[in-house]
Amino acid sequence: MHTGIVLLNFGEPASPEPDVVQEYLTRIFFDNADLEEADSEEAAWERSRELAERRLPSLLEEYEEIGGSPLQAQASAQADALAARLEERSHDVSVYHAMQFMEPLIPDMAETLAADGIESVVAVPIYPLCGPSTTVSAIDNLEDAIDDADGYDPDFAAVTGWHRVPAYNRLRAEGIRDYVDEEGLDLTDPDTAFVFSAHGTPTKYLEEGSRYDQYVEEHAETIASMLGIDEYELGYQNHANRGIDWTEPDTEDVVEGLAGEADRVVVEPMSFMHEQSETLVELDVDLREDATDVGLELYRVPVPHDDDRFPTLLADVLEPFLSGFEPSYYQLRQCQCRDEPGTYCFNAGLAPQ
Repeated sequence: MHTGIVLLNFGEPASPEPDVVQEYLTRIFFDNADLEEADSEEAAWERSRELAERRLPSLLEEYEEIGGSPLQAQASAQADALAARLEERSHDVSVYHAMQFMEPLIPDMAETLAADGIESVVAVPIYPLCGPSTTVSAIDNLEDAIDDADGYDPDFAAVTGWHRVPAYNRLRAEGIRDYVDEEGLDLTDPDTAFVFSAHGTPTKYLEEGSRYDQYVEEHAETIASMLGIDEYELGYQNHANRGIDWTEPDTEDVVEGLAGEADRVVVEPMSFMHEQSETLVELDVDLREDATDVGLELYRVPVPHDDDRFPTLLADVLEPFLSGFEPSYYQLRQCQCRDEPGTYCFNAGLAPQ
C-alpha cells in the first residue's frame, strides 16, 4: 500500500503582489467566518472580502518590507528533508506539503493524491500547538476534499498536537540556549527578561472547548524548566480584525510592561516552525520598536525550521502509521480536539481546566 504524507501549513504569499495578498486574506477570513453570524455563505464571503480589503494595506506593507514570506520555501524544504529521512528508513512513501491559504492549496491535494495512486494518507499539520483554526481546520479541509473526490477512497489518518514529543522540547530548548550563548546573554541575569510569544486565538474557541491556551502554558513551563529559568513572561500575538476578544495578554503589552525591570528581553516565538510575517515583522520590526521606545534591547530567538533533528522527529512520529503497529505504543491517543476516527495526538491525557 503506497502511503502519502501530507504536511499541512498556513501558507503566506512569497511575493508582495496586491491581488495575491488580498485573495490570501479573503480565504483566511472566510475560513473563520463562524466567528461572526452571517445570513448565508454569500454574505460570509462578502464580509470576508470586506475584512481583506481593510487589512490589505498594512499586510502588503509588511510583505514589501521583508520581500515576501519565506514560509513556502521553508515548508517545501521540510517536506524534502522528511522524504529523505523516510527513504533512509526504506519506507515506500511520497511526501507532499499543502497550505490552508496559499498554493498548493489543501483542497487541491486530493486530486494529486488520487492521480499518484496514494492508497493511504497521513496528514501532519506543522503546528506544534494544536488550535482549531490551524491544526483542526487544516485536517478537516484535507479530509473533506478527499471525501468529495469521485472514486477516491484512501485510508486516512492524522496527527495533531505534537508539542509534547521529547525530541521537540529538546530541539526547542537547545535552540534557545545556542542563540543566547551566541549573543553573549545570560538567562539568569536579573536584567535579562525572557518572554514566550505565542500566536493568539479568539477566546470564542477557548469557550467552545479548545485547549490551545493550556497547551501554550504547559509548553512554556516545560521549556523554561529545561532552560533553568525560574521567571518568564507569556504573551500572545493577536490579530483583532473583527472586534472580538482574543487571548491575553498581548506580547506588546508584556514587553512594554518590563520597562524599568530589565535592560533587555529575549523573545521566543513558540508557536512557529517557519519564519513568516509574524516573526520577521511583528517581532523583529514592530516589537523591537516597542521595546526600544521603553528602553529595552530586544533579542528574538530564530525559528528552528531547518534544524536537522526536525525531519527525524517527524519520521519518528509517523513510524506507527508506516510500520503498522499501534500508535498507542508511542503514546499517541485518540485526539480530543478533533474527535474523529484515525486522528491521534500526544495531548489526550491533558485534564481540562
